[in-house]
Amino acid sequence: MGSLRDAWEAQAHNWAAWARTPGHDYYFWRLNLPSFLEIVPPPGRLTIDVGCGEGRVGCALEERGHRVIGFDGSPTLARLAAEAEITQRVAVADAAALPAADASADLAIAFMSLQDVDDMASAVGEAARVLVRGGRLCLAIMHPISTTGLFDSDGPESDFRLLVPYFEPFRYAFPLERNGLEMTFAGMHRPLVAYTDALAEAGFLIEIIGEPVPDDDLVSEMPEMARQRKVPAFLHLRAVRGERATIGNDEGGSR
Repeated sequence: MGSLRDAWEAQAHNWAAWARTPGHDYYFWRLNLPSFLEIVPPPGRLTIDVGCGEGRVGCALEERGHRVIGFDGSPTLARLAAEAEITQRVAVADAAALPAADASADLAIAFMSLQDVDDMASAVGEAARVLVRGGRLCLAIMHPISTTGLFDSDGPESDFRLLVPYFEPFRYAFPLERNGLEMTFAGMHRPLVAYTDALAEAGFLIEIIGEPVPDDDLVSEMPEMARQRKVPAFLHLRAVRGERATIGNDEGGSR
């Protein structure tokens, strides 16, 4: 199937249209982003945006006073982020090999990107490397339970049906069409423990776990969002970097 990086490069223009068409991606604007920003610390010295996509999260952070450098494996998405309405510094880079110095940032953001990288554990390790001790990693992913099944329909009373084993990692490519826009979401399903193990191995301590739930006003305006009160769409984590964890190997080395 090729790499996830290649899959997102192939969908870059579709994604830009999906993300930038006004009012289209209401899951982002009305549910995911507002809840995520609640766990983001105040601006510090430097914020690194891992998997910055077309740049909308970086723009939101810049508006709040963060000094952001974005990295994305897709050349097209990186270019689009660099050309965003709010100027931000962006470079093409693998999340598992960031061109940033050790301990150069006090905040790393991985918003809806870690399920889209091939080597998630190494990406988490890189986030730890570029953070100062006491720095934070804030991440959002598709909730692992949400990628194991589907709702029967768009109706608010729709049932969610589990289709695949939760604990078995697998690659997916999910095509979606809405209001004339098409997008194929490529990613990797991993159980929650895969992420928590990667965080612990990299020396992170989890501070906050969030599962965004639509409030009454949003459900009243968009009844289909009531489904996300049954099964969460997204998972948010905030973790603090402590001492780097030692990885056992024959040579007794550490990361």
